[in-house]
Amino acid sequence: MSKKISLIRSENLAKVSYAYASKVPEGMDILYLAGACPINSDGEVSLINDFAGQAKLCVENLKQALKESGASITDVAYTRILVASQDRGDLVEVWNAISEEFGEHDVPSTLTGVTVLGYENQLVEIEAVAAIERIEK
Repeated sequence: MSKKISLIRSENLAKVSYAYASKVPEGMDILYLAGACPINSDGEVSLINDFAGQAKLCVENLKQALKESGASITDVAYTRILVASQDRGDLVEVWNAISEEFGEHDVPSTLTGVTVLGYENQLVEIEAVAAIERIEK
């Protein structure tokens, strides 16, 4: 029997574009992914001054890390999205770009504006927690 993460919504809280919680079934392995950054294969930040473009590249890099861990985007249980900006409009732009990439898998997420991120010219970073079915050996 395949185990899946349950996304939990609320009828008693505000209607939002994401689940309020997620539940990981017993017996699944939890994956903690390093922050996905908008860096290319040469380790350089791409898409300078492009919030949406960097957000989409972060998702692509996240998908690759998930794939190499035996997971996919639908195995993500939680994200934290960091945006190097004090402008709420930039945060919304990033949120919309990432939401589009996640599609119907609208996991609980935290969106935070920060002053600076680790790489020069980096505007976006996505931290994620995922869960995959444990394979007994």
